[in-house]
Amino acid sequence: MRGKQFDWRRVAEERNAFWSANPVYRLVYESMRKQGYHFIGRTGVVKRCHWTREAVVNHRFCYKCLWYGIESHRCIQMSPVAIWCWNRCQHCWRVQPEDIGVHWDETKPPVVDDPSVLVEESIRVHRQIMAGFKGNPVADQKMVEEAMNPKHAAISLTGEPLLYTRIGDLIREYHKRGITTFLVTHGTRPDVLAGIDEEPTQLYLSLEAWSREKYLEFNRPIVPRAWDLVVETIELLPSFKAPTVYRITLIKGFNDTSEAIKGFRKLIEIGNPTYVEVKAYMYMGYSRSRLKPDNMPSHEEVKAFAEKLAEEIG
Repeated sequence: MRGKQFDWRRVAEERNAFWSANPVYRLVYESMRKQGYHFIGRTGVVKRCHWTREAVVNHRFCYKCLWYGIESHRCIQMSPVAIWCWNRCQHCWRVQPEDIGVHWDETKPPVVDDPSVLVEESIRVHRQIMAGFKGNPVADQKMVEEAMNPKHAAISLTGEPLLYTRIGDLIREYHKRGITTFLVTHGTRPDVLAGIDEEPTQLYLSLEAWSREKYLEFNRPIVPRAWDLVVETIELLPSFKAPTVYRITLIKGFNDTSEAIKGFRKLIEIGNPTYVEVKAYMYMGYSRSRLKPDNMPSHEEVKAFAEKLAEEIG
């Protein structure tokens, strides 16, 4: 199914009606629009990644290009669930109720979008974003043209993608179009993950905490048994045929300790991921109201932590 078969005016009207249905949703919608989010379907979003621009302007690429061959300018950064998640992580750039003084049910989106609409509109929006570089004298025009044919989708960005109940169908729709997928989860829906009928090209589990106590402190779950659910997800990872990844976000002053390293080692032994990635917390978005610039580690500190973790794993 191709984009020309969709009535995009009607899709936009339905989206506007959804986000205008109550003043809280409208406030959240306007806040995210100011941050550069483009809404797709009713509940999904796309946002241009920093590295997308860097690729076409400065020929600099993100780690996914260096490690996995993903071309930054042909990568769609999206989420099927803009504002729904079972955690209120301190480092998350997502808008949370406390940030704007309102409340909404974060546990599940009230509607479920057609996955083909989300996929086609994400491609459409990506092309619109990249078309803005056409004719720009500082942009590589060959790469801009290549960007019109995206080849990868990072299903992460904001919210918990596994709260989208048709996640397997979403992945399948991307794969049908020759687009690879990286799915990122915080691990609170092992039931959904266990039932997925189309594996992503690569599956990521985001980790910041290494124990129940630290998880409750930093990730601030809004549902009971959340840490138990994360552990269930970890135990599920070896059953996947796709490569699996632990993505550890390093927050200076929280999980950059020897205690954390030993805790992460235990989790790695359980899930036996294909890869372990360590990345720095970035002081951006709404996380700036919860953390400080000093919580952002340098590249040297991230590298040192990764080396210590590698030694601990053996």
